[in-house]
Amino acid sequence: MTPNGTAIRCFRKARGLSLRHMAAVTERSRGFLSLVERGQAGASRDTLCRIADALEIPVAAINREEMS
Repeated sequence: MTPNGTAIRCFRKARGLSLRHMAAVTERSRGFLSLVERGQAGASRDTLCRIADALEIPVAAINREEMS
Protein backbone atom coordinates (compact mmCIF):
# COMPACT_ATOMS: atom_id res chain seq x y z
CA MET A 1 0.00 0.00 0.00
CA THR A 2 1.10 3.54 -0.61
CA PRO A 3 0.85 5.63 2.52
CA ASN A 4 0.91 9.42 2.48
CA GLY A 5 4.30 9.90 4.10
CA THR A 6 3.89 13.66 4.37
CA ALA A 7 0.70 13.18 6.38
CA ILE A 8 2.39 10.62 8.64
CA ARG A 9 5.27 13.03 9.33
CA CYS A 10 2.88 15.93 10.00
CA PHE A 11 0.75 13.90 12.43
CA ARG A 12 3.88 12.56 14.15
CA LYS A 13 5.46 15.97 14.58
CA ALA A 14 2.17 17.56 15.68
CA ARG A 15 2.05 15.01 18.48
CA GLY A 16 5.69 15.60 19.40
CA LEU A 17 6.69 12.01 18.65
CA SER A 18 10.16 11.04 17.48
CA LEU A 19 10.94 8.39 14.90
CA ARG A 20 12.62 6.47 17.73
CA HIS A 21 9.36 6.44 19.69
CA MET A 22 7.33 5.48 16.62
CA ALA A 23 9.76 2.66 15.88
CA ALA A 24 9.37 1.29 19.39
CA VAL A 25 5.57 1.53 19.37
CA THR A 26 5.08 0.12 15.86
CA GLU A 27 7.87 -2.48 16.13
CA ARG A 28 9.36 -1.19 12.87
CA SER A 29 12.82 0.29 12.38
CA ARG A 30 13.47 4.03 12.37
CA GLY A 31 15.08 3.66 8.97
CA PHE A 32 12.02 1.97 7.51
CA LEU A 33 9.65 4.54 8.99
CA SER A 34 11.83 7.31 7.60
CA LEU A 35 11.61 5.74 4.14
CA VAL A 36 7.83 5.53 4.44
CA GLU A 37 7.61 9.19 5.48
CA ARG A 38 9.77 10.21 2.50
CA GLY A 39 7.64 8.16 0.10
CA GLN A 40 10.51 5.80 -0.71
CA ALA A 41 8.85 2.68 0.73
CA GLY A 42 5.37 1.27 0.82
CA ALA A 43 3.79 -0.33 3.84
CA SER A 44 1.63 -3.35 4.53
CA ARG A 45 -1.86 -2.99 5.91
CA ASP A 46 -0.55 -4.20 9.27
CA THR A 47 2.16 -1.53 9.33
CA LEU A 48 -0.32 1.19 8.36
CA CYS A 49 -2.61 0.06 11.18
CA ARG A 50 0.29 0.17 13.65
CA ILE A 51 1.28 3.66 12.52
CA ALA A 52 -2.31 4.91 12.67
CA ASP A 53 -2.78 3.39 16.14
CA ALA A 54 0.42 5.04 17.37
CA LEU A 55 -0.75 8.38 16.00
CA GLU A 56 -4.32 7.83 17.25
CA ILE A 57 -5.82 8.50 13.80
CA PRO A 58 -7.86 6.43 11.32
CA VAL A 59 -5.89 4.51 8.69
CA ALA A 60 -7.77 6.46 6.00
CA ALA A 61 -5.98 9.62 7.13
CA ILE A 62 -2.65 8.20 5.93
CA ASN A 63 -3.60 5.69 3.21
CA ARG A 64 -3.65 7.20 -0.28
CA GLU A 65 -5.61 4.26 -1.70
CA GLU A 66 -8.47 4.83 0.74
CA MET A 67 -8.40 8.60 0.21
CA SER A 68 -9.31 8.48 -3.49
